[in-house]
Amino acid sequence: MTPSNKDASILRALASQVAEIAALPVQQQTIELWKALNGLRPIRPMVLIDQIPWHEMNVDDELSLQSEDPFCRALETQLRRTLYAWRHMPVDMVVDPWIDIPKTIRGADLGIRPIEDRSVLDPENDVVGHYYIDQLRTEEDLEKIRMPQVTLDEAATARSEELAHALFDGILDVRMQGMHPGFAPWDRIVEWHGVEPSLFDLVDRPDFIHKLMDRVTQGYLSMLDQLEAQGLLGQPQSLIHCTGAYTDELPAPGFDPARPRARDLWTMGMAQIFVSVSPAMHQAFELDYANRWYERFGLVYYGCCEPLDTKMHIVREIPNLRKISMSPWVRVERGAERIGRDFVFSRKPSPAFLAWDALDGDAVRADLEATRDACARHDTPLEFILKDISTVRYQPQRLWQWAEIAMQVAQG
Repeated sequence: MTPSNKDASILRALASQVAEIAALPVQQQTIELWKALNGLRPIRPMVLIDQIPWHEMNVDDELSLQSEDPFCRALETQLRRTLYAWRHMPVDMVVDPWIDIPKTIRGADLGIRPIEDRSVLDPENDVVGHYYIDQLRTEEDLEKIRMPQVTLDEAATARSEELAHALFDGILDVRMQGMHPGFAPWDRIVEWHGVEPSLFDLVDRPDFIHKLMDRVTQGYLSMLDQLEAQGLLGQPQSLIHCTGAYTDELPAPGFDPARPRARDLWTMGMAQIFVSVSPAMHQAFELDYANRWYERFGLVYYGCCEPLDTKMHIVREIPNLRKISMSPWVRVERGAERIGRDFVFSRKPSPAFLAWDALDGDAVRADLEATRDACARHDTPLEFILKDISTVRYQPQRLWQWAEIAMQVAQG
């Protein structure tokens, strides 16, 4: 199948705009700033915005899709969002001169799906409430967790590659992209077992939880082995989770673009449900398993919404650790002191500022400056990553204003 002339014309016009931006000297300048930060020799704090409520962001039809084919519409969405972000809230984003087309990879999962009830407040928003049904009540139920059987769908991948070349040759390079897997088993376990049963079982049935984690970890490591053996891991990344991944340290010596290895890549992980768990339990029921994953990779980004400022003595022992998430609920001074110069303080400013009745720019600035100044006192490498933005109250200008303030704080 070939794209229609209309769809091809739309995508090539958008891709041409992206290519012009990607050719600007500022892209390489920003990459060098990311490399300096990721190498723990920062020039200044860096800023990115992630997990945007795109359904609230459309202005003057900048995000309105015009193509018809589903494959083309997915690419059009990607291109339009890149152009929109560059126009209105570029912060420290980098526009690369290629487009990633995912390989069609089957079986890279553990064979179990959530069963849930949902609560929806805004039907246009993909942020919804979840009530998960417990599927793992007994040890016998652990058999529902299957070992992955990873395969490449060569025909589907070839079709995607052919279409992408037909659309973008002469404008953007086409890069067939493999997987960049992370290790966040507790995000999945609570979907299969429920939040309360998972937390209660840490105390009431620790042997059950150890068996669960052992099985899940075996599944993840089996998946990684298969991806690596089949050459289905991705190329070195522009992003890791939600932050810039540019570095001079990866890929590792001996890198083969046709067969990337885990040690050529960043990985990421988290245990968000462990916000209320002691450091000892966090170590025993998460990190003792997770470290088997992290030791395989070149560099590691750890954490998300869980506050880690009180757990630095265990977190800093993660193999190949480079970036640590500092959520809106940490004590910034304590986090900066305990991270010091050893890792990147990946600050997650609160997205709640964007959901108030009106955006208070002074409060945003004061919040960012407090983190910047604490990290300066302890000589701690710093990035600001605004994410988990559920709403801007259908006022996209709020996010543009946040971006402007953040860059002023980072550059000043």
